[in-house]
Amino acid sequence: MKTIVNVSSGLSGPPKPEQAERPTPGPRKTRARPLRSEVSATRAVEKMSQSARFWDRTAERYSKSPIADEAAYQRKLQVSREYFRPDMAVLEFGCGTGATAILHAPYVKHIRAIDFSTKMIEIAQGKAEAQKVENVTFEHSTIEGLCAADQSFDAVLGLNVLHLLENKEEAIAKVYRMLKPNGVFITSTVCLGDSAMKVFKVISPIGKFFGLMPTVRVFAAKALERSLTDAGFDIDYQWRPGSGKSVFKSVFVVAKKAGAIRLT
Repeated sequence: MKTIVNVSSGLSGPPKPEQAERPTPGPRKTRARPLRSEVSATRAVEKMSQSARFWDRTAERYSKSPIADEAAYQRKLQVSREYFRPDMAVLEFGCGTGATAILHAPYVKHIRAIDFSTKMIEIAQGKAEAQKVENVTFEHSTIEGLCAADQSFDAVLGLNVLHLLENKEEAIAKVYRMLKPNGVFITSTVCLGDSAMKVFKVISPIGKFFGLMPTVRVFAAKALERSLTDAGFDIDYQWRPGSGKSVFKSVFVVAKKAGAIRLT
């Protein structure tokens, strides 16, 4: 047996455990933490799924409910058609049960209509088939998850939907990229920040927590206008109905993307 001489004490004996050769420690394994962006994306998907379940439950009732202000709705249809051409490719996100897309179908070449509620899309597809509308395609998708090339649409419709999104600025920026030069973004948006319904800012998270309400964002018309112009749009038309039974007054806006710059 080998012995070790303790120089300081002059004693010898078998090696002590702490004196024996130790293996070189390897790299310490650590559990990778998810990135903040990944956590935010996951939470956004969870919130969106919760809102989608709400709209799935209410789809049938929503489809059968009357329009709160028929005169205002007809004016919005008419103004929209003043911007349409027969050769246009149009996107509508948040199309609901498809009523508006079907009404606009005769005035454009094709409408791609999406909604994040599967039940809403099923009802919309049934309406299109019953009315033999062949130039509208209904898809289950979100504006955030939509695959579409830049500058692929002549017009985009986002009707009564921006206040239901987690991040309207991201959606508006994506709309701007998808539009061709001189393309238009037509939106009708409930701006609760301008009304006595500001209390929704407090009520909405509570209702959403219990599954009684979808996501509802509270902002004013000026904030919406700023979001559009910050994204690069010019406001070409803006109107807010002053009558009707609904307390949720929508601001109707046609925002235009600038045309291509000529090089001289």
